[in-house]
Order: sequence, then C-alpha cells, then structure tokens
Amino acid sequence: MNEIMAIWAEWIKPSAGLPTVQWSILLALAAAAGHLVNRYTGLPKVIGYSAVGTFAGLAGFTGAAWPLQGTGLFLLELGVAVVLFEAGGRIPLRWFRHNPMVLVQSLAESTLTYFGVYWLLGLMGVPAVVAESLALVAMAASPAVLSRVAIDTRAAGPVTERALVLSTLSTLYALTLCSARAGMLPRGEAGLSDTLLPVLVVLGLSVVVAAVLALVLRTALRVMSPTSENTAILLLSLIAAGAALASNFGGSAPLAALLGGMLLKQLNPRPWSWPRQMGTASSMLTMLMFVLVSVVAAQADWSRPVASLVLGLVVVRMIAKVAGVSLGNAGSGTSWRQGLWVGCAMSPMSSVALLLVSQYVAASSSIGGQVAVIALPAILLMEMLGAVLATVALYRAGECSRPWSPVVRGASTGPVHES
Repeated sequence: MNEIMAIWAEWIKPSAGLPTVQWSILLALAAAAGHLVNRYTGLPKVIGYSAVGTFAGLAGFTGAAWPLQGTGLFLLELGVAVVLFEAGGRIPLRWFRHNPMVLVQSLAESTLTYFGVYWLLGLMGVPAVVAESLALVAMAASPAVLSRVAIDTRAAGPVTERALVLSTLSTLYALTLCSARAGMLPRGEAGLSDTLLPVLVVLGLSVVVAAVLALVLRTALRVMSPTSENTAILLLSLIAAGAALASNFGGSAPLAALLGGMLLKQLNPRPWSWPRQMGTASSMLTMLMFVLVSVVAAQADWSRPVASLVLGLVVVRMIAKVAGVSLGNAGSGTSWRQGLWVGCAMSPMSSVALLLVSQYVAASSSIGGQVAVIALPAILLMEMLGAVLATVALYRAGECSRPWSPVVRGASTGPVHES
C-alpha cells in the first residue's frame, strides 16, 4: 500500500493533500460495498463499511495511525457525539418512573458484563488493572451499529426500542467510569473504589456542557423550523463545539452529547425528528466512523494467544448481557423470548469502545498498550459479528418490516431505491 501511494504521489499533486484523496476513495468504496452487501445478502450496510476498512487496514493504509490523535481523534469523537446525541434524544426519563425494571435490566447486564469479563481475564493471566480496564470497555454496547441495523431492516417494536435504550445506558456507564479510570492511571493502579471523585468530576463537567447545549438547542427550536437546513447546521455545529469544550475542560465529549440529547428530550418532550439534511450529515459521519474503527482495529496484533483472550472476552460478554437482561425481565413489559433477543441485539461493539481504548492509551502508554492488544481485535470482531447477531435478533423478534429476501432483491433488474 505504501509503495502504491508513493508512486501515485509522484503523478498527482492534490491541493488538499494525498491523505484527503485516499480517504475520499476509501469512503466511496465503503459506500458501494455497504450498498452491495445490503442488496445481495440482506445484511446491514455497516458490514460492508467494516469490510472495506478492514481490508485497507490489513493492506497497510496509513491514513489512520494508532493511537488516534489530532483530526482523526476529533472526527471519531464528533461521530460518536452525533450518534449518542440522537440516541439520548430518544429516551424519555419519565419512562423509567413508570417502568423502573428497565433500569434494573440495564444495571444487571452492565454489572454482570463487568464482573464476568474481569473474572475470566483474571483466570487467563491478564494483569488486574488491564482486566479491569477491558471489563469497563466491554460494558459499552454500540447504539451506532444497532441504530444502523434498525434502519436497514426497518425494525420497530419493543425489542428494538428496549435494545437501543439499554445500549445507550450501558454506553453512559462505560463513558463515565472509563473516563474517570483513565485519568487515574498516571497516578498509579488504584482500585475502582477510589474512582468515586473522578467519576463525579467527569459526570459533573459533562452535565454542565450538556445542559448548556440542551438549553441553546431548545431556544433555537422555538424560533427555527426542525426541518430547516439551517437548523441542521446549527445542531451539528453546537454538538461539535460541545464535544471540543467537554474534552478541553476534563469532561467526556460523547457523554456530554448523550446527556445533552436526554436533557433536550425533557425540555422539548414533543416528538421531533432530525431534518433530512442532518440525517445525511449524520450518515456520512457514521460511515466514516465505522471505516475508521475497522482500519485502526485491523492493524492490531492477531497472534494466537491474543485470539484466545479475545474469544473468551466476546463469549463471556454475550452471555453476561443476555443473562443480565433476562434477570431483570420480570415486570419489565417484555416476554422472556423478547428479553433473549434484546440481549442478543446488544452484542455489537464499535466506535465508543475504540474511543475508550484510545483514552487509556493516551493516559498510560504501557497499560493502554496492553488493553489495546486485546480490545482492538475484539472491537473489529464484534463490529461485524455483532451487526449480524443484531440483525438476526430483530428478524427473529418479528419487528422488521423489510423481508429478508436477498436473493429476490438481488435478482431484480430494476434499480433499488434506498430508504
């Protein structure tokens, strides 16, 4: 890959620089691959995005060096912030007052995931601080992957909504705890019980940024049409500014965006949807995010000892999430069968997990490097396999309005119009 780029650079002198040309072509290939995967297999487009990014990473693509920093890190934070703001905007807090068992399910599956992964990695000889860090990262599901799966399959119903809510809440826990824990790594390997003050600091600063973001957006929505392209530009610009400010002040940019969406939902409880222009920008950022994650994760060490740790982490994590959702299923408004599919739909890991690992590496190169060796392959595996499992779960739950008939759609001679 490097030799091809060197030869190409002698012939082409792009004004924006060769990396811009490389990323543009890579995203174009990812868009085409996502469409073809969805059309001919019925699987979500994210698998095509991840496959292109994986191939580029394995081929030596140098446009996303690990650890992420600078523009690459900001784009990842912005993409995650946009997705989490939208996810937070779907969660009405009053719902938890009427159905508190949803919170029980959320706490149960996150707690079981943490202790299950920590226990297994400890048995396999992983140092305690590394096992603890990986267990915190494993708590986070991926609202980004799950929302893309729901869009591509046109899924709607109690299983889809419950999985999205639980994935968002698990991400909230992981962002808060991992941000605080990463900040403590340079001071020594303190236990998780000693992170209470850092957790409160991260959460408090993120809440302040989120409140300002929600209030400004609420004021804007009073005088601007939700369907206006100017509203879309305002939303994206404010989320980007909030992400930059939260990180600069010691908070968490994705956490501030998630809380900002939740607060805006309370201040503006009427149903509102993102304008079409915002949806296009969000889709572009989401695709870039998936490609970036797979490019970076594909550059990880794929040795046999690492493979056993990755497989163990993935299996225990899946079992813990299904078990946790099932434990809190009684009185939650869903059947046991629906609870099983909710747990399966929470399998994906993606951009949030990569961002958390990046925080560990930035805080401590030695400990963060050990975390990344195991986490990066697990993230890549569960970005693709998790998307497949989530698709199967939503179809088995009977909530997808688009039939899974890839052969019929692939054999059609007419154009396929995407929703």
